[in-house]
Parts: sequence; structure tokens; C-alpha cells
Amino acid sequence: MQMKQLGQTDLKISKLCLGSMTWGTQNSQEEGHAQIDRALERGINFVDTAEMYPVNPISGETTGRTEEIIGNWFAATGRRKDMLLASKHSGAGFKNARDGAPISGQTIAQAIEGSLKRLQTDYIDLYQFHWPNRGSYMFRQNWRYDPSSQNKTETLDNMAECLEALEREVQRGTIRAFGLSNESAWGTAQWLRLSKAGHGPRVASIQNEYSLMCRMYDTDLAELSVNEDVDLLAFSPLAAGFLTGKYQNGAVPEGSRMSIVSDLGGRRTDRAYDAVQAYLEIAERHGLEPVQMALAWAMQRPFMGSVIFGATTMEQLDLALGSDEVSLSDEVLGEIDEAHRANPMPY
Repeated sequence: MQMKQLGQTDLKISKLCLGSMTWGTQNSQEEGHAQIDRALERGINFVDTAEMYPVNPISGETTGRTEEIIGNWFAATGRRKDMLLASKHSGAGFKNARDGAPISGQTIAQAIEGSLKRLQTDYIDLYQFHWPNRGSYMFRQNWRYDPSSQNKTETLDNMAECLEALEREVQRGTIRAFGLSNESAWGTAQWLRLSKAGHGPRVASIQNEYSLMCRMYDTDLAELSVNEDVDLLAFSPLAAGFLTGKYQNGAVPEGSRMSIVSDLGGRRTDRAYDAVQAYLEIAERHGLEPVQMALAWAMQRPFMGSVIFGATTMEQLDLALGSDEVSLSDEVLGEIDEAHRANPMPY
């Protein structure tokens, strides 16, 4: 398994990261534990979760259940040191945690304590803010994103306050590193600037959506990543299952994500199917498995820390794990770029 030093931290993570957001809804605890066992056996040492998981669907009844499933695995196996664990503090508006309160110096300790209890551990290796209080252009908000109502002074004051609270947690030993999610280039630059000014820990990573079909990271954030040693942790690298090809020609497999969330969070558009077809044809021409091509492509990007993938079956898990052994040629990469130019931002 390929490994990568995360940002400027001392965490050495696998280039593939096991996502967990289906554990507790689409997957049982036993299935989640089996996935962890298989992933660690194949060289993955990095697992990503969040206090709000599982999803598909999100509900108050299940919030926190995924962390509990991971915690039960720790308790049953005693293998906490074999895993680098990332979790997330939910942002403003998530009513199932702290009545939707925004992330602040007051909520951070409470959120961390809740996660630690559910996870049955004393520390979280990478603690991430799930989305910015001021809002985000992620999750298809880019089409109508308008930051003009933001209050810059309030935003920066909140960032400084949060960094100071995170530093207290670092000193307590409850977290080892700090990361962002669904963040912008401007926002990340401010977190970095305030950290350099002495307010708290340096940002190590940004967990944003990134795939053959969603490449917003390729410009300003890519430049920031490379020059500031802030790695991307890519989520939805298979475009919520689109890039497997299983939804082509109107198919909606039973138990699939589309069978639960019909529009795949705004990803289901007419143009999406055309884009998928272009990538499927590239894979077929070069004798590649489409899932492995999509994951290998993401792993080869110059700003990539780790590619977060999820699975609902062991067959899907094994297929994804095989992407670690795939290296795409310049010819394949060139054809992918041409397909992207012909099918930009399909959702």
C-alpha cells in the first residue's frame, strides 16, 4: 500500500482511506468490522468517520452510530494503535448535534468528548471541521454561491477562537492533528495565516469532494495544497457510485445509494450519464476496471493525501483495494483530460 506523510504532521497515512458513512444504515456493525479487518489486512491504516454518520439516510436516531461501531471494534480487538482515525465536528445547521450550533470555542471540547466516548478511545488522530460556519460552495452550491453576506471580521474572530480551543485539545492529548472539510482556498489560507500567528494547530488537510466528475479542486486549491503542504483527502472519488457504471441505461440496483437517495445529492443529471460513458470507454479501451481507474487517477494527483472510498459489500471493497496496484499511463491520463474537457462539471 502506498503511504503519504500527511501535510506537515507526523502522521503517515495510506493513500487509500476507508470511509465509514454507511456503517449503521446500509451496513451492519458486523459488516463494518469485517471491512476494517480486510482493509487493515491489505495495508490501509486510515479510516474516516464523523459524529453525524451514518448517512443514507441521515436521522437523529442513527447520528453517532458509526463512531459507536468503530469504538466497538476497538474494544473487541484492542487494535487502536493499528489505525489512524479521522473524525469530524458537524457544522452550523446540523440539528442532530448541539441543536445546530455553529462550530465555536465552546462546542469543540463538547464535540470531541462525545466522539471519544462513542469511539472508546482517548484520542483522535485527525480532527476535522465538517463544513464552515459561513457556508460552502460544495454539494452543488457552486452554481449559485454568493459570499457577499459574509462578515469577514466575525469569520476571522471565530477561526482564531476555534484554533485556540483546538490547541487546548492538542495539549490535552485528545487530538493529534487538525483538518478542514468542504472548505475554500480563501478559508484555508486564513486558517493557515492565523495558525502561523500563534493561535493554534496548522491545517494538515482539506476533505473535499473530488473525482473524475468533480474537479473544482484543480485550480486555486491545488496551488494552495502544493505550496502550503495541505493535502487533499478526496471524498466521493467514485461520484457516489456513478463511475462504477452501475447506473447507466437507467439502472438503479436494489440497495444502491440511488435507490435510497434518488438524485444522489444533486449529482443525477442527463450530462452525468454522458460523462460516465466517456470514462467507461477509456477504461474498456485500455483494459482497465473502471473503479480502479477512477481511484488510481485520484491517487496520482499531485496534491493528494488520501482517497476516501466506501463500500457496502466485500466484493466492492476488494475491487477498490486493487486500485493501489494500478498505475495509469500518460496515454490514459491524456484521454481522461480530453474527456473532462468534453464533459466539464456534469453536475
